[in-house]
Amino acid sequence: MATVEVREAPDTGALQDQLPSRTVRLFISSTFKDMSCERNAFWEKVYPELQTHCQSMGLVLEVVDLRWGVNDAVADDHMTSDLCLHELQACQRAACHIFIALLGNQYGYRPIPRLIPEREFEILLSKLSSDGEGLKLLNQWFQKDSNSVPPVYVLQPISTHYPHFGKRRPERDQQSGDEAVSWQFTESRLSGLLRSAALQAQRDGDFSEEQKHKFIKSVIEWEIEQGILGDSSSSAVVFVRELPRLKKNETQKNLSLFLDLTPDGLVDAEAQELLVSLKQRLYSICSDSLNLQCVELSRGAVDPSRKEHKDYLRNLSEQLVVQIKGRIEKCSVLPPGGAHWDWWKEEFIHHAQLGAEMCVTFSGREGILGKICLAMWEATNKCHAPLVLYGSTGSGKTALLCQLAQEMRGLIGSKATVVLRLLGTSPRSCDVESLLFGLCLQICRAFGMPLFCSQGPNMLQELTRFFLSTLWKVSAQGNTLLLILDSLHQLLPGNGAHSLHWLPREVPPNVHLLVSTQDVGFPLLQNLRHMLEESRNFFELESLTRDEGRGIVETYMRAAKRVLTAEQSEAVLTRFQQTNSPLHLRLMLDAARHWTSYTAISNINLGTSAQEVMTLSLESLEERHGKHLVGHALSYIVASKLGLSEAELRDVLSLDDEVLADIYRYQLPSCHTLIRLPSLRWTRLKHDLGEHLTVRRTHGVDLLRLRHRQFSELIRERYLSGERRGQVHAVLAEYFLGNWAQGRPKSVLLPSVTHPLEADRKVPLQPLWLAEGIPNHRKLQELPYHLICSRKWEELQKINLSSVDWLWCKTQGCGVDAVIQDLTLCCRLSDCPETQLLRDTFQLLKSTLDFLGGLTDPALLYTELLARLHCLSGLYPSLIGRLCGQCQDWFTSCPHPVLLPKSSFLPAPGGALTHTLTSCSKGITAVDLCSERRVLVGGAEDGILAVWSLDHFQVVHSLTGHKDGVVCVKLLSHGRHCLSSGCDGTVRRWDLERGRELYCISEAVSLSISPFDSSCISPLRTAHFHLQEDTHLLLTNCNGQLKAWNLDSGKLLYVLCETGMFSVLGVLGETVVLFSEEGQLSFCDSVSGSRKTQLSLSGSVQNLSVCGVLTLTKLSRLLLTFTDASLCMVSVAGIVCPLSLPCPASFLCASVDEKILLTGCKQTVAVFHVKPNTVQMFLQLQHEVRVQTAALSSHVREVITAAEDHVIRVWSLTTGNLLDSFNVIGFPVTSLMTYNRFIVSASIRCRELHLWSLDYNSQHRLKACMPPQCPQVTLSKDGDTVYFVKPGNGKDIFTWSSSKGLSGHRMQASADVCCLELAQQKQLLMCGLTTGTILIYPLTFAPETLCLPPPENLPAVRSMAVNLREDRLAVAYEDAVCLFEITSRDSFPCVDGPYESFSLSLLQSCVSGMALLPDCRLLYGTITGDVALYDFKSASATELGQLGARVTCVALSTWGTHALIGSQECVQQLWSLSPLLLDHMMEYKGFCFEGAVCASFSVNDKYVFTGSLDRTVKVWEVSSGTLLCVQFVYSPVVRMMSYKDGFVAVSQSGCFVREGFRCPDNISREHNPLQNFRAHYTVKSRLKTQNPPHTVIDTLDYNPAQFNFTSVFKTQPSNTCSLL
Repeated sequence: MATVEVREAPDTGALQDQLPSRTVRLFISSTFKDMSCERNAFWEKVYPELQTHCQSMGLVLEVVDLRWGVNDAVADDHMTSDLCLHELQACQRAACHIFIALLGNQYGYRPIPRLIPEREFEILLSKLSSDGEGLKLLNQWFQKDSNSVPPVYVLQPISTHYPHFGKRRPERDQQSGDEAVSWQFTESRLSGLLRSAALQAQRDGDFSEEQKHKFIKSVIEWEIEQGILGDSSSSAVVFVRELPRLKKNETQKNLSLFLDLTPDGLVDAEAQELLVSLKQRLYSICSDSLNLQCVELSRGAVDPSRKEHKDYLRNLSEQLVVQIKGRIEKCSVLPPGGAHWDWWKEEFIHHAQLGAEMCVTFSGREGILGKICLAMWEATNKCHAPLVLYGSTGSGKTALLCQLAQEMRGLIGSKATVVLRLLGTSPRSCDVESLLFGLCLQICRAFGMPLFCSQGPNMLQELTRFFLSTLWKVSAQGNTLLLILDSLHQLLPGNGAHSLHWLPREVPPNVHLLVSTQDVGFPLLQNLRHMLEESRNFFELESLTRDEGRGIVETYMRAAKRVLTAEQSEAVLTRFQQTNSPLHLRLMLDAARHWTSYTAISNINLGTSAQEVMTLSLESLEERHGKHLVGHALSYIVASKLGLSEAELRDVLSLDDEVLADIYRYQLPSCHTLIRLPSLRWTRLKHDLGEHLTVRRTHGVDLLRLRHRQFSELIRERYLSGERRGQVHAVLAEYFLGNWAQGRPKSVLLPSVTHPLEADRKVPLQPLWLAEGIPNHRKLQELPYHLICSRKWEELQKINLSSVDWLWCKTQGCGVDAVIQDLTLCCRLSDCPETQLLRDTFQLLKSTLDFLGGLTDPALLYTELLARLHCLSGLYPSLIGRLCGQCQDWFTSCPHPVLLPKSSFLPAPGGALTHTLTSCSKGITAVDLCSERRVLVGGAEDGILAVWSLDHFQVVHSLTGHKDGVVCVKLLSHGRHCLSSGCDGTVRRWDLERGRELYCISEAVSLSISPFDSSCISPLRTAHFHLQEDTHLLLTNCNGQLKAWNLDSGKLLYVLCETGMFSVLGVLGETVVLFSEEGQLSFCDSVSGSRKTQLSLSGSVQNLSVCGVLTLTKLSRLLLTFTDASLCMVSVAGIVCPLSLPCPASFLCASVDEKILLTGCKQTVAVFHVKPNTVQMFLQLQHEVRVQTAALSSHVREVITAAEDHVIRVWSLTTGNLLDSFNVIGFPVTSLMTYNRFIVSASIRCRELHLWSLDYNSQHRLKACMPPQCPQVTLSKDGDTVYFVKPGNGKDIFTWSSSKGLSGHRMQASADVCCLELAQQKQLLMCGLTTGTILIYPLTFAPETLCLPPPENLPAVRSMAVNLREDRLAVAYEDAVCLFEITSRDSFPCVDGPYESFSLSLLQSCVSGMALLPDCRLLYGTITGDVALYDFKSASATELGQLGARVTCVALSTWGTHALIGSQECVQQLWSLSPLLLDHMMEYKGFCFEGAVCASFSVNDKYVFTGSLDRTVKVWEVSSGTLLCVQFVYSPVVRMMSYKDGFVAVSQSGCFVREGFRCPDNISREHNPLQNFRAHYTVKSRLKTQNPPHTVIDTLDYNPAQFNFTSVFKTQPSNTCSLL
């Protein structure tokens, strides 16, 4: 679509052609009687095959056959022919439509025109002036309707003169039959009069040939002319059946089935002549698509049981299938364009069309339109707030905004764009995330700006910021934009949509934003009033006046080409005045447009309200069409989640036994083995529903919905109450399950038969995937909803919840949010713990899938599920266990290389971690929360303040203003306001209810050190400002000056300048406490700034630097900690209670009641009782590493601490016992807060906040094998035992058994361990110490210990390596490398040597990784990236190049033939060791941290596994260097060991990882290992020759997503792969 198309007024007719459609419409035209066998054959044989064919192409088939199931073309209202032509027109509007004509020996029913223009009718009467009886008969059956423009004569319903016609009741069968015969003769007489008059008029030159012919043509000729001759784009299939030996002496009954007869039983010669003429036209025009069939009748009929007739019908069916398939394949190609582009066009056209429809009948409202236009004009050149239109339901808000959009397009210029969204009218306008994405897409395309691309895990917050920035870019370019969002209350409340955090509080110049909402029933108007204080931005839509109502009546009728009589118009306006409701008036006009000028007012009941009008309409529909058909059809539409297509509705009604019993109450089905709802019955009902129905396209399928929400509510109340609601959902669930597809008969008992009929309903199969890569969106959207609403829990669990195929398809087709919505609804209505666990699982993995933008393959989802749920499969076998089993089966049969999780190594659902809150793009630097208002605020390093609701854990606001990182946040006014300070030197106050900035104070604060330095203590950050809320005072310290500000207005009150530099320590009552460089405490009046007193601290000034401050407001005390590890309490009266701490405090925090104090003293948290004049320590909580922060639980029963080892610990305040601990994956916690029984944790290195529950099921706890951040780790070969050194405790080596899940014994060393190595076969654990000593623990001879003494200079051990035979040990010290021999004496192991050694020169850096080859060669790398090979036998060294960064791993293959060298950067080298050649250089570049940490070769040496800093595990093929698989594991793997068909590993977060690897022999060309990652890799391989003298590097670029890796590397002499 060109840019101009989204700028100018939308031509919806032109855009409709570009709208992608997946619907194929077939219209079948035939006579009512003589082709019944052929139509039955179509439904029996052709339809199922076409349905399957269309599904395989991702298409939806709709067949319109208005003759099937109908015995007679005559209807009381004479609408049959009009309805047929109307349906044909509807089919022709489809992009892919096919017209099928089945023409036999009948010309068919020739209807009397229902409407005849006034002039034509008067000409016809003039031609019959001599026939008095004929004139009388015509005037009796035709009445003039002056309400039509121009006037017409209307053929009266048959029941007008024959009141029992068509009313089949047992007691009236005789009367009904007699009147039917009477009507046949009357109709024949009327037809004869009109045809003769038309013929005469044509002879006299008053009628054209076409005017004459419309009184003669049959319905099938009308359809053929419109469907073939009048449609240039028609794809027609024509079948003509001839009966060459049809005998004229056949019985009248047989002749009536195949020939046209007059009422007296004679052959209608005129009809036969017209039939011959029609066939001749078809032969000449449709020679390519016409099929001629000849058949002999058997006993005056086509008998499908006879062989020749059976062959004829089979041949007919086969030809139909072949020809229709061919035409479908030609015309069903969807227009080009990306997925986003296609659905955006669908969304844009939907709202444009709906808006255009609304404007057709709009009238009045000039006053409020003028006010809104004036408000926009006044705000054009300045920043301004959005405008709000509000009013009661049905007051006309939507119509007004549509009219405004239409008028503004012509007023604001060619460079302007009007974007209209009628929220709630389409699936993508119900969800705030989809809404914002569509708005951004349309605006960017309109103005040629870059499109949105997600860069983080929280798409909604990124979209919100992108949306706001896009509006400012539009303004900066000088463009004009009008954005209209109607009915905010129709947004789903998920993602905090109703909090309106996503809606801009201020829009830039030339950009206008107008929204509407209801005035009652929703909190949105109140939220808008909180956001926008100025009342002039709000416009109330008041009731219509009588004059405005009259204008609407005239406009509506003019658009409908109708008028009302004065009496009728007055009646409408009188009723309207009782409510003054536009909806009431619109509903009355929808009914009044069908009134004729001779419709008596006494026969009309308009209703006193919109509700009553709709009720009367339903009663009228029930009377005409039957209560069952009306009630059930509307129930299915309302009960559906998104609406139903016409084909779906006809199918569902065909499955409804009550509807079928009512339809076939007085007649038998045309075929007892095939029973469906006759299409004509639904078509009649659809026509009479009129404006109540609307059609909206979703995923390329047109869905029926009800236009008015009030009408839907009435349907629910009238037809969906009690048990009936569950029954309706059950029928819909059966349909979308496909229970009755593929010819499976469904029993039905009809009143007209005595026994049940087992009949096929011909409903389509509902596969999960329509074709490869094309999900069945309709099934995905509807089925779970109906299973839940019908309480079919077993089917729901079996088909949906416990099926990984379903979960993957739903995630791929509808997004992870849709899966969570289904599971949330299920949890709300049923108490199933397994369902809740599954929902929690998808909530945990949502951020990952959102970050990838939904472009994933099944492996990612199945890995997430298995790695989280594996540990729960035994506890919950019915659902969780089945899912895990299916995931394993999928991995086993996967055609691509995959890593198969065999243990849980990701946080399991139902554990301590309950929510992950995302909004910021950088680390969280400051946090505060208010339990009273349940609000959480976080400030980030990028300057953004995020506000979350703790009710639903959704973002409420994302506040921008700070130009640099946020340092401190503080909630005020019971959580309604927030104060923040930043590195930009500003202090800002925010209104959290309205989500806007109240004021900004520049140069308010200063920083002496970076607040985001990990060494920076938290009190310095919180001391940016001090508050005195009761006196409305804000105090800040800027460059040695105390500044006082009015807290409410931000105005400067005074500046206090002291001699030298000083710091503001806090505020005690009305006193400000200052601390100078000389160690002086000054007390100043906070109101005036005047000094009160001054106090000198005792001791040396140099030792009295304050390192921590805490204000105890309730006690009016300050707690100060100093660098000499002292603590003292300061009051206005002086210093009290000095005491000593174990070491200088890094943080201070107190309980809410200020009775408990926590101080962080390196690895200790000291706990104190606080009284007004004393502070007494009563508990010390010891940690092994430095404690970062701490907090007290809400009930002050537990102490929560977070340390540098990435662990949150929970301690008992009374006993000091460790109660629980949580491993934080990835980053150390720097902020802790508590809320009820939750812990809120944040990190300056992580953009997410985490919520942890103190009350959780411990069975769901992910069992870590070791604490996070262990500096040294090694594994046994089978992965059964992990050996590690804890952070902060370097002298102890701990063990953990993976099979038992328990910790083992501990081994002690004499100094800190800096290196661990394990001789797998000989079971020797070697520990290198910082003193140069090597301790060797024979694991089979515990507790014996061997010791290798250090060299004389006591250098630290840097690395160790054992060769494959485990008879040599290489040890790298800081300045040398030594070789030892491993032997045994009397079966006891011993280590001798060193036998060989070499020194590292001064120019060489320390060894960081090495591998000892079997032939006593040492391959090693250094901390500067140098790679070398040293031969101990020849005492020679060979330089092998430089990697540019620290070598992190040197891994030797299982059989010693290859080695992989990895570095901190993205380059890895794969060496062949015999001879020594560089086979491959692999370079992997992602969005961050590409370097390798560890590596291990597979058991067979075909693959090498690597763990990287980017938190992934990668698998490379050794022979080609090809990247085969990448898996995200959330934390870097620090040690890995090959095992059986995969590897075992330990991650930095302390998790034990066990995975298998499966690689097929032939890798598919479609395999893309980076499908789920924003990265690319390059492999450079040597040119291999038979006797290569040296390594030669050659390159050949290719895309690994397009080639078979294995075959390419086998056939190409050199290779390089690069995937971008």
